[in-house]
Amino acid sequence: MPLPPPPPDSGNPPRTPPLPPPAAGGDGSRPPTLPSPPDARSDTENLVCFRHPNRPTGRRCTRCGKPACADCLHQVSVGSHCSDCVKAAKPDIKTRAQYWQASKPAIVTYALIAINISVFVGLALWYDLAGTFAGEVTDGVRRFALNAQFIAGEPFRYPLTDGSLATTDGTDYYRLVTSGFLHFGILHLAFNMYFLYILGNMLEPQLGRSKYLLLYFASLLGGSAGVVLVDQNAFTAGASGAVFGLLGAAAVGIWQQGINPFKTQIGTLLLINLGLTFFIGGISIGGHVGGLVAGSICGFVMMAPGYKKIPEWSRYATPVVVGIASVMISVMAAG
Repeated sequence: MPLPPPPPDSGNPPRTPPLPPPAAGGDGSRPPTLPSPPDARSDTENLVCFRHPNRPTGRRCTRCGKPACADCLHQVSVGSHCSDCVKAAKPDIKTRAQYWQASKPAIVTYALIAINISVFVGLALWYDLAGTFAGEVTDGVRRFALNAQFIAGEPFRYPLTDGSLATTDGTDYYRLVTSGFLHFGILHLAFNMYFLYILGNMLEPQLGRSKYLLLYFASLLGGSAGVVLVDQNAFTAGASGAVFGLLGAAAVGIWQQGINPFKTQIGTLLLINLGLTFFIGGISIGGHVGGLVAGSICGFVMMAPGYKKIPEWSRYATPVVVGIASVMISVMAAG
């Protein structure tokens, strides 16, 4: 039996009946209606800057919410912060110092270069400007350079440029160190500081500042010991002994990595400087060789690769022992 056809569509959607009004309360009152959202302008039209009460503003710090004028707000990655929030977000002085030091991997090298240059300029201004830059033996050299007589333990007098005599008791052991910061002329200073800059930027980040400084002074004292052993009767000065020690430590470190150092720039630099040391007059053979030997001994331990499992304390102790031994050799050789 066929179904009856559907009723004709009037074309108008069905209308939903309206909702009944809310019921009245017990006292016959209507329930309270929700407040309308506040106008955004009403929140900012009466704001003034927290630091400048006479300046109206329509902006707030996106961190703490305080109203602030344009001069007191600072643009950041997200939003704007007031001066107080910017100050509070900065790290303390200790942290900033750590960040600064971390950005300067060769700060000890730069300090050593600055000390050498300052000593050179200071002695030039104090004693003899023209003579110091020309590389002459000035009174500053006589008072601070290394000569075996000054650590031989016997008092004596030595002449100064003005004709007067200075007296020493023969125990000027400080010359073992001070001689390493003196230079004969501007070229002597420039060459040593250039090599110190190159080697320091290579070794200091690898060793760390403390160990690098110990290596430097152990090499310097080793160079002084070589001077006393070989060049006893001449005034000797310069950072060459320390620089040769850094060069020796770098060469030993490369060798311990399984690389032939003489096939690298370090080995080439070492051979060239040794050739100049032995075949050009006026260069301290003892100072260069002594620094090279001391630095190489230190480098054998300090630059050892990690797989050799050398105790960390020995990397500090080795340059200390080498430095003490160098001083003892100098005193005994001079005496």
